[in-house]
Amino acid sequence: MNDEYEARLADLERRVRILEGDAPRPAAAVPGGNGSVTYGGAVSLHGTVRWNIEYDAEASLALDPATVAGVLDALGNPTRLEIVRTLLRGPATATELQDAAGLSSSGRLYHHLRALSAARVVEQESRNHYRIPPEKVVPLLVLTVAAADVGEHL
Repeated sequence: MNDEYEARLADLERRVRILEGDAPRPAAAVPGGNGSVTYGGAVSLHGTVRWNIEYDAEASLALDPATVAGVLDALGNPTRLEIVRTLLRGPATATELQDAAGLSSSGRLYHHLRALSAARVVEQESRNHYRIPPEKVVPLLVLTVAAADVGEHL
């Protein structure tokens, strides 16, 4: 096995332990003198997911801007946000997503799904079936609430 596959396998094993509650989610940066940002939750939308993270406030300003912007860009489209909201309630078929988003063509749906998949927000679990990975449910809900808070709509 090469190094890339070993790293991916180790990451998947870590994620499984986190999802099964066998290991705490490690903070990527230990809070320092400037404080920390924390979020978490326990939701039961399509399975129970518990998630908590604490991140150094200063380190959060150094996160890769391309990655952060890619996720925000993917979620910044109302149609894509409707697709994500639908999938947060549970896995769905392409037809169900097309109907929920009010799209008249499957081509438009797949355009939006490609953007969401590229940002690692949505994944295809089988042919024409999509889902939100369990470890992304709470962070996506937090982003939604945070965006409403920033827009002063809470």
